[in-house]
Amino acid sequence: MAGFFGGVHPNDRKALTSEKAIEPLPAPRQVVIPMSMHIGAPCAPLVKKGDSVTVGQKIGETTGLGVPVHASVSGTVVAVEPRPHPNGTNVMSVVIENDFQDTRCPDAVPPADPEALSGEELTRLIHEAGISGMGGATFPTDVKISSGLGKLDTIIVNAAECEPYITSDDRLLRETPERFIEGLKVLLKIFGLEKGYIGIEANKKTAISILKEQCPGEIEVRVLKTRYPQGAEKQLIQTITGRQVPPGGLPAAVGCGVFNAATCAAIYDAVYLGLPLVRRAVTVTGSAIRTPKNFLAPIGTPYTDLIAAADGFVSDPYKVLTGGPMMGIAQFDLSVPVIKGTNAITCFSQKDNQEVKNPHCIRCGRCVGVCPMHLMPLYLYQAERKDNIDELNARNIGDCIECGSCAYICPARIPLVQSFKNAKAKVRAAAAKKG
Repeated sequence: MAGFFGGVHPNDRKALTSEKAIEPLPAPRQVVIPMSMHIGAPCAPLVKKGDSVTVGQKIGETTGLGVPVHASVSGTVVAVEPRPHPNGTNVMSVVIENDFQDTRCPDAVPPADPEALSGEELTRLIHEAGISGMGGATFPTDVKISSGLGKLDTIIVNAAECEPYITSDDRLLRETPERFIEGLKVLLKIFGLEKGYIGIEANKKTAISILKEQCPGEIEVRVLKTRYPQGAEKQLIQTITGRQVPPGGLPAAVGCGVFNAATCAAIYDAVYLGLPLVRRAVTVTGSAIRTPKNFLAPIGTPYTDLIAAADGFVSDPYKVLTGGPMMGIAQFDLSVPVIKGTNAITCFSQKDNQEVKNPHCIRCGRCVGVCPMHLMPLYLYQAERKDNIDELNARNIGDCIECGSCAYICPARIPLVQSFKNAKAKVRAAAAKKG
């Protein structure tokens, strides 16, 4: 089995929640469901204040790239207005007051004979269920499927979960492996392939044992070296197949399609249970959390509810992230809701504060040695500081996957990932200005 260049070995801190079974979260009094939880244009709301809604009812429709949005609880719409979103902006959202009846939408029923559905019908069903990538990327799953038809010879499920602290996928694989396996089989049917691969890091011994026991012959479990970012799409492809996705290219360019483990489970829920994507597993963890846990939360649940269910903060948090410490997005408002790509809420106390004032590059080159994309982070950082767009493009800033390996290894504590996010924004702005 091939490997990938670079990477780091952070303390994974998964022991905080790895043995904590996924608990159904106590139903929130109110959910805030954004119309934008996917890559693409926001959905248009289909409901208005005062409307009654049921679980699984479509409340937002897309007209371009995107997937529909559904109600995660039954109750009454109390507002349709912009609300804070985990991406740091205000997004049009549907606010639902929960009636605690969990009334199921009459349209949210499974097909009479799922096995008889064609690949095209299954893809349409996946779209209507509102499924987008649940590993964080949130790209519409049906679009990924459609764009890969006739191009793929290899399907890989990303069960690596290489980000420190996060264990929601690990628990999903242990507790409901049949959902995950059957979802993968649906993908194999759509693509007309006879074999699929599961990439999982070696530190998930229980999940590996369960998968090897339950996976049918057409699904091969590949145990991967525990090294971050093993779960990054291009690195996972290279490790399992030896193929390298070209700069600026997509996995389909080398005949591969990669789907997250939780996404496969959501596909099963849609095809066999008739349930749209209205809930997801979320790890709530970190040094500031009193009792780290895994929860099954309705989409739209405020972060405050999840943190309270984990017995609150031990001390005032220094930082709260959507996701893990390597690629997570810092939050400024804990009223933001769980969205389809929220796999974890990681809360750090002040003792984890590693920031320094006015950091200076000492040109040690460690960032170059760990970059899995073969980039030169120190030169990209200098180019961003100087607003040198030509050099940023020449040094392939677009290939940066923002994994954080460079920032992790940097002895000067330079916020490299933030610099590269800014650099990409500058490149986009310059391209737009040129027309």
